[in-house]
Amino acid sequence: MKRITFSIALAALSGVAFAQKAGSSDLIKAEREFYNVTSVPMPEGEVLEVSGLEMLPDGKLAVATRRGEIWMAASPSSTAPKWTRFAAGLHEPLGISFKDGCLWATQRPEVTRMTDTDGDGKADVFETVAAPWGINGDYHEYAFGARSPKDGSIWNALCLTGSGGSSSLFRGWVMRVFPDGKSETVATGVRSPGGIGFGPDGEAFYTDNQGPWNGSSSLKHLKVGSFQGNPTGFNSFEAAEKRGIALGAVKKKPVTPKSGSRIDTERANVEEFVPPAVVLPHGILGHSPTGFCYDASGKFGPFKNQLFIGEQTFSNVQRVFMEKVNGVYQGAVFHFLSGFGSGNIATIMTPDGVLYTGGSDRGWGAKGGKPFALERAEWNGKVPFEIHEMRAKPDGFELTFTQPADAKTAADPASYSVSAWTYIYQSSYGSPEVDKMEPKILSATVAADGKSVVLKLDKLTKGHIHAITAAGLKSAEGKGLLHNVGYYTLNEIPK
Repeated sequence: MKRITFSIALAALSGVAFAQKAGSSDLIKAEREFYNVTSVPMPEGEVLEVSGLEMLPDGKLAVATRRGEIWMAASPSSTAPKWTRFAAGLHEPLGISFKDGCLWATQRPEVTRMTDTDGDGKADVFETVAAPWGINGDYHEYAFGARSPKDGSIWNALCLTGSGGSSSLFRGWVMRVFPDGKSETVATGVRSPGGIGFGPDGEAFYTDNQGPWNGSSSLKHLKVGSFQGNPTGFNSFEAAEKRGIALGAVKKKPVTPKSGSRIDTERANVEEFVPPAVVLPHGILGHSPTGFCYDASGKFGPFKNQLFIGEQTFSNVQRVFMEKVNGVYQGAVFHFLSGFGSGNIATIMTPDGVLYTGGSDRGWGAKGGKPFALERAEWNGKVPFEIHEMRAKPDGFELTFTQPADAKTAADPASYSVSAWTYIYQSSYGSPEVDKMEPKILSATVAADGKSVVLKLDKLTKGHIHAITAAGLKSAEGKGLLHNVGYYTLNEIPK
């Protein structure tokens, strides 16, 4: 996350007009027609700057805080949850998970296992499972953790030192810690993660924030052994060798990419480079993407197995559809829900399709206005008219809808507009939108059931974000889209 000390209302960034519209009271009201967002009552007098969430088998919601505590909420969906403090004195845990009767936490310096041995609702045994990375007290050396559904290992995404340096071991890396205490590297090239987790297919992803070597924030696929784009942490290769530390999945130092280039160009030069799966356009959808989850139940509306990503600065949640093209993850992001109380950091989806999210604004501004919050979002059963999926084609895109579209507006190319751009891949902070294009829509072919349209374009540009706006599209009932823009990251063009 980027540290800011000014009001969001004063930010002069590209896309701010749309961002204000996305957070407008009219749009929030429209979103609430389909999703109810309510505050979870917190323990009176306590400060719960939410930094991690986990559902326990007994139905309790575990809530970690940036101030080093873990609280348990019994009956969290009720108007009066019963709160008990499970643990205190931790070092800013950013990720908790339950396994084998114990609660696991990723703290800044280590992965910790906590056990309540006497059943009084409080942890009385704290064990360091592993502490394989370094820490020096810098404010930015955060560590985000998530448990793998495959082998139970804890994956940890480690922020750089001071946002742009690496003065502690393995800063700018991802490491996994196994239940037996063994650990190994997974990937290098990380800058400033805001959350880490797993998709419905068991693959790992993390969100990274705009900054050096990150023209915009994005969702990135954590392929084992990969380079994620920021070479700042390469000094840990030499440090690990001197100390006799086995690296694990990251076998060798990648070639250093060329600053001032483009990601698509450097992919050809750096063998281990995995491009961002979905770019989250900076200033348009937010500034600081954080934790994410997905709905496996199908009870959170028509978006089963799609990702929902928290946004700290703009206090909202985005929706992501992904696909694999030529073996590479890519896809589209859509705005989803606005109007949360504080800066969302952690998210979790319950088995019955309820989204919990919470966070704080300490150290960064947050549009929500509250210093901390914990909220739940529930689908009320009404289906919004939305772009459900956006898939790449060899010569355009296929858009599917949650409801049948009006055949006349769906088949009219004038109902849509397309713009495309990329970012400078550079060592300096962020990037403007560059290499801008406006592809022409040659045709719009609507399916017989009205549930999809194929847009044929005169040009697709590999490595560009393609923004498709469907402002003129109507549903069969004459309604416009709830959110009419999708941003597709085109890493690969289908064959």
